[in-house]
Amino acid sequence: MNTGTLINGLITGIIFGFLLQKGRVVRYDKQMGALRLKDMTILKFFFSAILTGMVGVQILHMLGIARPLILPANIGANIIGGLTFGLGWSIIGYCPGTSLGALGEGRTDAFWGILGMLFGAAAFAEVYPKFATSILTWGREGSITLPEIMSVNPWIVIVVFIGVGLALFRFLEKKGL
Repeated sequence: MNTGTLINGLITGIIFGFLLQKGRVVRYDKQMGALRLKDMTILKFFFSAILTGMVGVQILHMLGIARPLILPANIGANIIGGLTFGLGWSIIGYCPGTSLGALGEGRTDAFWGILGMLFGAAAFAEVYPKFATSILTWGREGSITLPEIMSVNPWIVIVVFIGVGLALFRFLEKKGL
């Protein structure tokens, strides 16, 4: 990996952390509000990031500046990973990115979540050889995208997602969430 890539990653990480903090999504009360479905600040923040990313990646791809890396879909790994992620988030009250942001703000309770993530990563590394021939083989779908499954232009999917996102944001704002 070259130095330019590392610097770009550092700059991107700093900007992302700044936006996490400015969006107030590193706050414990926002995390708990999201888990209890009483405060959708985090949902709105991350869905905005997803929509922006969809448009940005597609534009960069069209201009030949970047080529998306589509990782193979693996249903078993996604289910196990999602359950593990959700369990950890509900126990500590932070997700991985927000726990680092919270620690950066001086919230020492996030330290235990970070420690748990490191422990979990080490434990996963130990059991990976067994998982690679069992759970991680369930539902292998290859490198696919939603536009490929639907046989449509990616912009159609992006426009639909933006429309759904705007409708969702409007609904949540009307409900005071």
